[in-house]
Amino acid sequence: MSDSVRRPWIVGVSGASGTPYAASVIRALLAAGEDVDLVVSRASRLTLLDETGHPFRDAHWREDLRRWLARGADGTPDAYDVAIPEPGPGTGEEAGTRTETGTGTGTDTGGGTVRYWPAGDLAAGPSSGSYPARGMIVVPASTASVAGIALGLSKDLLQRTASVTLKERRPLVVAVRETPLNGQTLRHLVTLDEAGAVVLPASPAFYAGAAHIQELVDFVAGRALDALGVPHALYRRWEGELGGAQRQS
Repeated sequence: MSDSVRRPWIVGVSGASGTPYAASVIRALLAAGEDVDLVVSRASRLTLLDETGHPFRDAHWREDLRRWLARGADGTPDAYDVAIPEPGPGTGEEAGTRTETGTGTGTDTGGGTVRYWPAGDLAAGPSSGSYPARGMIVVPASTASVAGIALGLSKDLLQRTASVTLKERRPLVVAVRETPLNGQTLRHLVTLDEAGAVVLPASPAFYAGAAHIQELVDFVAGRALDALGVPHALYRRWEGELGGAQRQS
């Protein structure tokens, strides 16, 4: 990164099903050399445990994140090699770390850095508009998080950070993952759209020739990163040729 000040993308993970979407987004951001601030809601820890079989713990977040990012969407435990080493000199942790009683910690990944903030820490850096973030993506976004953000409830750090992102006119992508959608949720999504957010349903497409679950997951993650303007190579783009993906696969 050329900026002298660390300016991360904030990734908020809510309790909706779809934790592989979040893993794909985080991996791609790090591969692009982008810094990431991670907020994992309390409800999402239950979903992570259910979908991966592993917990996500504040005191062991590096270990748990490494294991989560290494896992493929089909359940393969070591499908990806994602290094998240312990912080050391030059990682930037000295300037932003809080103690265990309060908690944001940074870790160098080689390309970018990862800093984790517990969802209950409403005094965390991303809770303020003065925190130098590039923008935010909520992935997956539950209907409860959609409602909280649309109504400005700020009941946890994820919702508060999303509200800050909107008021600061920074990019906000909300990758809602629910079906069917009731009228109240649809009205909340319209509210978010009118406030400037990108409403991005987690709806995989098939024209890219996906043959595996991970490719469908990566398509959604790639479209989310497209909305943020982050380069990636997660899916084959449409080039105007019918059947082109099948011939190239």
